[in-house]
Amino acid sequence: MAVERQLDPASLVARIVAELKANPEAQRLLLRTLLTNEFLGMPARLDRIEKDIIELKADVSQLKADVSQLKGSDLENRLHKRIRPLASKALDLRGAHVVQSPVQEPDRDFADHAEQALVDGRITDAQYRRIEATDFIMQARRRTTGEPVWVAVEASSKVGEGDIQRARATADALHVVLDVDVLAMVAGYGIHPQDARRAKAAHVRYLEVSPSRPG
Repeated sequence: MAVERQLDPASLVARIVAELKANPEAQRLLLRTLLTNEFLGMPARLDRIEKDIIELKADVSQLKADVSQLKGSDLENRLHKRIRPLASKALDLRGAHVVQSPVQEPDRDFADHAEQALVDGRITDAQYRRIEATDFIMQARRRTTGEPVWVAVEASSKVGEGDIQRARATADALHVVLDVDVLAMVAGYGIHPQDARRAKAAHVRYLEVSPSRPG
């Protein structure tokens, strides 16, 4: 009687792998035989975990945005009460008053000047919208000479390059509208040294605001 030659383990595995590659249905049957239901359900659980992680990241991103917005709102509300004395001291001004802020309607005469400049074509629509979106606009006089001067202020909890560019753009547009000196300023709880250098190069003053203390 002929004796069947047994395959060595390496050859046996190679043969099984070749058969499985040729027959995908056999792969699924073998997995069901070798693996428990717990392991078979792992891909679905991993998919759910991945979805949960994605949703968690989205929630964290939204939370950061909400916190940033709340900080910005808190800063704007605080500055509405303090921007006149703070800016007057920093820029050596007197008789300053706010003509535009996030919590009050723009002064009518000022708004009319801006609208007329737009109608006359002295400023573009983009410049007009930039003026409208500016956080604080003030009218004042220089303490030493009494000359009229205006101030454009952008406020942000963490002042960045965008705030600096917006303040500079508003000041330049207001200069065209009013034909007087306009100072650009950014105000916030902090600024990166690199952005501080950018502000200085753009002739934009930085006003540091002390964070509110609890209680």
